[in-house]
Amino acid sequence: MQSPLQAQVVQWLVSPGANVRPGDVLVILEAMKMEHEIRASQAGCVGETFYQAGETVAEGDVLCSLMAVADAASSPVVAAASKTASVPGQDRADLQKLQARLAFTQDAARPEAIAKRHALGLRTARENIADLCDEGSFVEYGALAVAAQSRRRSADDLMRNTPADGMVTGIGCINGQRVVVMAYDFTVLAGTQGMRNHQKTDRMLGIALHHQLPVVLFAEGGGGRPGDVDVAIVAGLNLATFASFARLNGRVPVVGVVAGRCFAGNAALLGCADVIIATQDSNIGMGGPAMVEGGGLGVFKPEQIGPSEVQHGNGVIDVLVENETQAVAQARHYLSFFQGSTPSWQAPPAEAMRHVVPENRLRVYDTRAAMQGMTDEGSLLHLRTGFGIGIHTALARIAGRPVGLMANNPLHLGGAIDADAADKAARFMQLCNAHGLPLVSLVDTPGFMVGPDTEATAQVRHVSRLFVAAAHLRVPLLSVVLRKGYGLGAMAMTGGGFHETLATVAWPTGEFGGMGLEGAVRLGYRKELEALPEGPEREALFERLLAQQYDNGSAINMAATLEIDAVIDPAQTREWLVAGLEAGRVKPSDGRLAIDTW
Repeated sequence: MQSPLQAQVVQWLVSPGANVRPGDVLVILEAMKMEHEIRASQAGCVGETFYQAGETVAEGDVLCSLMAVADAASSPVVAAASKTASVPGQDRADLQKLQARLAFTQDAARPEAIAKRHALGLRTARENIADLCDEGSFVEYGALAVAAQSRRRSADDLMRNTPADGMVTGIGCINGQRVVVMAYDFTVLAGTQGMRNHQKTDRMLGIALHHQLPVVLFAEGGGGRPGDVDVAIVAGLNLATFASFARLNGRVPVVGVVAGRCFAGNAALLGCADVIIATQDSNIGMGGPAMVEGGGLGVFKPEQIGPSEVQHGNGVIDVLVENETQAVAQARHYLSFFQGSTPSWQAPPAEAMRHVVPENRLRVYDTRAAMQGMTDEGSLLHLRTGFGIGIHTALARIAGRPVGLMANNPLHLGGAIDADAADKAARFMQLCNAHGLPLVSLVDTPGFMVGPDTEATAQVRHVSRLFVAAAHLRVPLLSVVLRKGYGLGAMAMTGGGFHETLATVAWPTGEFGGMGLEGAVRLGYRKELEALPEGPEREALFERLLAQQYDNGSAINMAATLEIDAVIDPAQTREWLVAGLEAGRVKPSDGRLAIDTW
């Protein structure tokens, strides 16, 4: 056995006569203050050793003789070594020290805090992450951090009571694809934003942006933490976290999840998310009770500030669920739409689509039935259901392909588009556009809502967002007119005009005009109608003129004059949409595809 370098013998680990196997350490040499293990190259029996501890050897010097044996591996010495090596490093002090330190970061190290959390019907940050990520896929960043409070607390106290500085961060898999996950831990300093968890957040946000990874943020917490005194600061406003989080907008999918209370800085990050999923017991606000009282605005309990029913109704919450289990499931479902097509799906019965729109043109119906009937079973995820109810928005799949769907709602204002509905639809178009999802628009609207009360809501500005959002689309837009396709409202639902889409088709129930037919008749034939006295005769003329307008603006006539591309059997809607999705192309991003927070 030769020395591979000039060195000094430190220690022999075997004696003459010992049987060894390949890879067993024979002797330790030291050179340049570093120790080198010299291992057996083959099985054998150690013969004479030629150098003792403390002696110097040159490169190539023979250290010992190694004689081949017939069955060295079966010898007691080798068998014992093999058994000892079955768990490499199990007795290492450094590994034991690490494992002991990491144990303090786990929920089991703080049973009282965890029991209190569970008594409220809530889960811990680590429980939510374990449920969110594919089993065994989460790798944690910054687990050993503690609060920056060493000037006022002992190291042992910080280790035991401020694990991970109140925020668990890392990268895991969701549906087999890597995602950045960050979760404020409410059991640690009320999930507040400390100096080190800001540093951890910044690190993860940089990774997400550079590697184009989606982000999921569990945002429960109380905002800024004034108790971190290890760094001399005055206001602490020179943080990069909020700008870094906002920089992800339009570049990667960002999901915010809230259960419990989310105030101040935590809420500011949450508000930057593409979609907010919250539980019914949640409270979201830009200031908690202390901040409200400090501003002289009154004394309130936490549950009085931004309760879920308020934040769902005003559009802050996109998906409202009962509990954290459902919130995590919806987060996984949402992200799946940005992870490509699925190879298998189940189509709903096509014939049912023929019965969605009543034959009576004045009878209301639910356009969500049409959305359900043209998408893969179990795929539909409605967004922002409590706000802008004049338009439904949802993500879904059609033949396995992810798409965005929006549909007018005849159950609200007859399908007329008001300011809230326009805001909701415009932002939804931005969302799909930023992340490359084709859009399907289901049209049944008499146009934009009008009237003095409506104009007081800044209707002119709000509804025009639809035209601006559509003008910047890089994704295919397919539109299906289910019944009413009138005026500027119908144009806004079809990208700004019926030929701005990849395809505009109508069901046989489709009816069209520059404005609502009743209004068009009363305005266009005012003289003829006023020439007759009020009563049955005038009403009969109105009905005849209305029938003429309806016939003239029928879907078949629109297709005959090429104002729309086709009239289709409702049962063939999926076939048309699949063809369009296969033909359409998503243009490359120009890097400026922002999604309005509103």
